[in-house]
Amino acid sequence: MCAPNGTTFKFLFSSFNISSAQNTRDTILREFRSGSSRELVTTYLLARGIDVQQVSLVINYDLPTQPENYLHRTGCSGRFVRKGVAINFVTKDDGRMLFDIQRFNTLVIEELPANVADLL
Repeated sequence: MCAPNGTTFKFLFSSFNISSAQNTRDTILREFRSGSSRELVTTYLLARGIDVQQVSLVINYDLPTQPENYLHRTGCSGRFVRKGVAINFVTKDDGRMLFDIQRFNTLVIEELPANVADLL
């Protein structure tokens, strides 16, 4: 990724998906939990049960299909007293689910501000 001033940022990340072998998933998740891997890209496989305290940013490429899974997916289920940010990519077709998520979880999901750096 290039910043407007021409600076290049490099990020090393781990990833897995449903096609990854279970032992590969376990190794990658163990590395992420220990902090030796700082970024993790994954699918809905980790919608529940990741329980990693250091997560401060979650990006949802798509919304969960069940409103009750939103807090689990974003890591905001109340077990850890930490602040974090969840960014959701939302299309016009997601309007109803977004409403249902907010109503079910009694929360307000705000539109992303123009200056995202203020959130981090």
